[in-house]
Amino acid sequence: MSDALQLAGKHVLLALSGGVACYKVAELTRLLVKAGATVQVMMSEAAEAFITPVTMQALSNRPVYTSQWDAREPNNMAHINLSREADVMLLAPASADMIARLVQGRADELVSLTALARPRERCGLLVAPAMNREMWTHPATQRNIALLQADGAQVLGPGHGDQACGEVGDGRMLEPQQLLDAVIAHFQPKLLQGRRLLITAGPTFEAIDPVRGITNLSSGKMGFAIARAAAEAGAEVTLIAGPVHLPTPVGVRRIDVTSAQQMLEAVLPRAPQHEVFVATAAVADWRPAQLNEHKIKKDGKKSAPTFELTENADILATVAALPDAPYCVGFAAESQDLVKHAREKLLRKKLPLVVGNLGPATFGKDDNSLVLVEADRETELPRAGKLTLARQLVAEIARRLG
Repeated sequence: MSDALQLAGKHVLLALSGGVACYKVAELTRLLVKAGATVQVMMSEAAEAFITPVTMQALSNRPVYTSQWDAREPNNMAHINLSREADVMLLAPASADMIARLVQGRADELVSLTALARPRERCGLLVAPAMNREMWTHPATQRNIALLQADGAQVLGPGHGDQACGEVGDGRMLEPQQLLDAVIAHFQPKLLQGRRLLITAGPTFEAIDPVRGITNLSSGKMGFAIARAAAEAGAEVTLIAGPVHLPTPVGVRRIDVTSAQQMLEAVLPRAPQHEVFVATAAVADWRPAQLNEHKIKKDGKKSAPTFELTENADILATVAALPDAPYCVGFAAESQDLVKHAREKLLRKKLPLVVGNLGPATFGKDDNSLVLVEADRETELPRAGKLTLARQLVAEIARRLG
């Protein structure tokens, strides 16, 4: 049922260059091993100034390589042997100096030598930059990044925020969990390469007064999993999220909204620019006709306040009716008669595909089961982790897009 051990059978060559972000790589190594990968660590001389090989050996359960002259290899060719064993090479942190070395094709120390010697067709290079904001934005670094990508490397990040020097800006290495997700994504089939997907997720919140409102129990986990799976599959993904506390998947553009009206206003202008619209959001059907300017107070008479409700626009039906509508995938979260209600939604909104699930059984949980309802058939996706199901759904959508 879980989404664990996603790197089982994969061998990661983890290379460190110099930078204070080396401290994050200890946690990254632990996460990679926990996900089922075997991890071989190599370190530049500069990296050893920030974290010890002893630490990395303890976490990876393998001897650490620090020199191209390491005599432990029978042929004295660590750069050949280690790169041939690897399924991917991850350089984290990647300093400005090491990035420049890669671009120049330098081979005068172990990390750049191994990156140059790896079999590029089967061992991809993932690079996680880490440096001061001025170094990151310098034209020389930006030229090097562009050349690195042109040579086939995938650049992860950098992130934005507080830096060790006390400044704030771009240049932070991504967090360990983000880098783990990026490694996992590297191995996913690119079934949606070049496609553009628009996804809604989470609940909406319809205000009654400044502190109260109408909402539901949707956690947004399924929608966020679909956004991640689509990005892993190579799609350009825009995620419009209601009020949830979930991290944005790597490579996904996120737009936060609160109410159904705000979600509609975010979706409508963007829908025609996307090939697929996946409406996983649990949009409130009604909202108060009027918003009370101040908090409704008890009157001491134990009489409950009353207010009129008005119906929210149907975002999915509105998009499906557009003259240049994308391929629309609806979600039906039901409490009973799942297939019956999902098929009614399919016909009523004139959709090609509705994904049904029992809402009360899945809200807030990490696993789910789905049924895909189409005009001529139903396909069950048995209970599994939501990310596993999201990848299966992405594959189903890719097949239908041809």
